[in-house]
Amino acid sequence: MIGTRIKQARIALGMTQDEVVVALAEREVSLTKAGLSKYERGGSTPKPTVLRELAKVLGVEAAFFLEEPRTEVRWLAFRKAARMGKKRQERVKAFAEAQLEVILALRRALEPGREEDLLPRTRVRNPQDAEKAANALREHWRLGDQPIDSVTAAIEDGGGVVVEAGGEDDLFDGLSGWADEAIPVVVVSSAVSDDRRRFSLSHELGHLFMEVDPKVDESTWEKLAHRFAAAFLVPAATARRELGPRRRHLDLRELAMLKQKHGLSMQAWIIRADNLGIIQPSHTRTLFATMSARGWRREEPVGFEGEERPTKLRQLAVRALAEGLLSRTQAERICPGITREVDEFDEIPPGAMDARSLLRLPASERDRLMEQAVAVVADEYEDDSDLAGFESLSWEDYFDTSLSD
Repeated sequence: MIGTRIKQARIALGMTQDEVVVALAEREVSLTKAGLSKYERGGSTPKPTVLRELAKVLGVEAAFFLEEPRTEVRWLAFRKAARMGKKRQERVKAFAEAQLEVILALRRALEPGREEDLLPRTRVRNPQDAEKAANALREHWRLGDQPIDSVTAAIEDGGGVVVEAGGEDDLFDGLSGWADEAIPVVVVSSAVSDDRRRFSLSHELGHLFMEVDPKVDESTWEKLAHRFAAAFLVPAATARRELGPRRRHLDLRELAMLKQKHGLSMQAWIIRADNLGIIQPSHTRTLFATMSARGWRREEPVGFEGEERPTKLRQLAVRALAEGLLSRTQAERICPGITREVDEFDEIPPGAMDARSLLRLPASERDRLMEQAVAVVADEYEDDSDLAGFESLSWEDYFDTSLSD
């Protein structure tokens, strides 16, 4: 187990065995690459002194190497570029597993009575079934038929985990799997645009929530996941409401506006209209030819800015820090920069006084300071109609005494 954890921490940090050996040498620890490899294979166990230095180099606590992983991940699909090597793939998976373990450990500590939601998995044999599967998930998560503000938030609110991985390149779009066969996990690249990220997230949800015959080839699988993604972002009824049931011509400016409203690319909107029979295949070809001629196949003329960054880990870390379940050092290791953010948020402006200090003052001094504060903001309340509107309510208006009898 120690060897597995050493390898997991190294890959998650993106370090090679040679780099770890060099970093240890800088800390005056002599270890060869062959020796480190032997540790990782479980052929031998490092001494406690070496383990402590390894922990410092790999950015974890020494106890990490001794902990039995409590989460088992079964990866299902990995949508990536052909040139993405196996080492990079393993690094993404290791990083995701490390992040997942932290998130679920915090969830177990902060929500001890939590029960995982039983999420709907739909048997899919054709594109129409993929549409039904997407609608079933939207219904289960109570998303209605309106644009989804954040697919990431929908997954996290639904009990799933979203991990952002990768570097500056876009060698992969998405990775999906099940944690302990109950928790959906989606990994997305940090190097892609928000509309592409939304589609990738939705595509991976298709892999998770569609039960497809194992005999189905990979190309068909991907097409069904694409159909699921489009239907999840824009249900058929919504697409027909936006475009109409039948169209002879679609204006590209119209598609640009719909992209900004729904977070689905212009090209995906064209395919969506074609799949639903709103436009004829001949017009689909014309639209794509126009997009190509204008150079819009690679970069569309309008962008989409959404809220597709995972927030659950940072939220849990701040909560655990507030409740004393994490030390500042632990919180910083889990979420680099989190303690600075907390300190800046809690920072008291110069000349201001926090509530505890105010309560320690004599009553007369407190009253004097409060009168000064009221005088400072009085003009703002008098000039701001929204704030002054509160004056129309008296204290008694907050209580409905007619119901008390």
